[in-house]
Amino acid sequence: MDLSTLRDRLNSRATRARSEWDTRAPGDQTVAPTVEAPRPAAVLMPLYLDHGVWHLLLTQRTDTVSTHKGQVAFPGGRADPEDRDAVHTALRETEEEIGLAPDSVDVLGYLDDLITVTRYRVTPVVARIEWPVPLRLSTHELSAVFGVPVDWLADPATRVIEYRDPPVPGPRLEVIHWPYNGFDIWGATARMILNLLDVWPRP
Repeated sequence: MDLSTLRDRLNSRATRARSEWDTRAPGDQTVAPTVEAPRPAAVLMPLYLDHGVWHLLLTQRTDTVSTHKGQVAFPGGRADPEDRDAVHTALRETEEEIGLAPDSVDVLGYLDDLITVTRYRVTPVVARIEWPVPLRLSTHELSAVFGVPVDWLADPATRVIEYRDPPVPGPRLEVIHWPYNGFDIWGATARMILNLLDVWPRP
């Protein structure tokens, strides 16, 4: 995979707000379903190269956190008033959650903002990290950290699809699940992965 191509694609696309229940096809510029006063947040989508294979780093939340108990997520969280921008939020939260130092992160660009059902407007920050790298989990927030090969995620055969009624009027939603080594990747995290795969350079 050509990292410079991915960086160019991330920085040349016009980002927009998508909803977790957004049914628009890529490239559709119609207005998305809205959520009243979404709060700003950001996550880091860390990419790393391991034995010649690109992986995405993911975490699993504990059953003791206040929201999204036990779910798979990217490191990140809501913005603090003193945060300079989405990158600052993503890097600060990532260091708090998994001990990844900001100076070890090479930010590549952004994906579309995602408005979640919990009323957050999340900016996904795509970045490259060196591997292996020492990590230190916040055991109150996280129970695991793991990597998933990007090519595996891109294979339609690895996906499980279910259909649900949306929280706003509209057609039934196609909900993607990736079952991986005992983890279930779905929801807003799966939406962000799909958006990354939309711009991922193919051989």
